[in-house]
Amino acid sequence: MTVTVRYTCPHCGAVVGVERRPDLADRSVTISPQAGWEYADPGDERLEDADGIAFVCGEDGVTDLEGEPVEGCGRPFYLNFVRFETGIELEPDPPTYGGPRFDFRP
Repeated sequence: MTVTVRYTCPHCGAVVGVERRPDLADRSVTISPQAGWEYADPGDERLEDADGIAFVCGEDGVTDLEGEPVEGCGRPFYLNFVRFETGIELEPDPPTYGGPRFDFRP
């Protein structure tokens, strides 16, 4: 069973939908990918094997919040799933979700 889930582009506010299993847990939508995470394309058959989905705003048809078609901005953004390792939830490294970094690592 799949459901259509909609995400808003953080750059321009356009809305994109993707068919996926309803049990995948979303963590965040970011403007940059998380280091070391593997992203699937929205049309990939096995999204659950990836750490998230890489979107390009406007590639697969986008709408405004009211459902009217718009072009999109053409910039990438990323849906990050909740990840687990040996039953423990993993945080992105660094856990900034696109915000400022304070760990001073390159």
